[in-house]
Amino acid sequence: MHQIKICNYYKYKMSQEKGYTRLVSHGIKPSLQRIAIMNYLIENRIHPTVDMIFSDLYPDIPTLSRTTVYNTLKILVEQGAVQMLTIDDKNSRYDADITPHAHFRCSKCGCIKDLPIKEDIIFKEDSEKIKITEVQLYCKGYCAQCLKDIETKNT
Repeated sequence: MHQIKICNYYKYKMSQEKGYTRLVSHGIKPSLQRIAIMNYLIENRIHPTVDMIFSDLYPDIPTLSRTTVYNTLKILVEQGAVQMLTIDDKNSRYDADITPHAHFRCSKCGCIKDLPIKEDIIFKEDSEKIKITEVQLYCKGYCAQCLKDIETKNT
């Protein structure tokens, strides 16, 4: 009976988390690892790679594997719970913000930031010829800190 109370407690705690809600709303069966990965993406707006997610979560979830992270992210992307970014030439990045927005990548330090976009920048589809299912807008340049460093170096 004690074990049932503990199980119900964790079920209750898990159901209170944003990650759990996002999974359920996208038709994804929640598990401890999926909830942890989803929560990580929601709470860490750094557009992490698989390795970053694994490295940060592994100390708290020693049963987590890179394969589980890959497979979970694949499901999350397929179900529309997160988006995969290919702005980085070396690694895919992941973003829990699924609202329309652009991404900026600093050419010097590699940081990735969200950029707001106006609704009218989204392409209108010609209903007779195409159906747009995804739009990804990437911008590259220098972030404020790197730009400051470059300007200081040049003076």
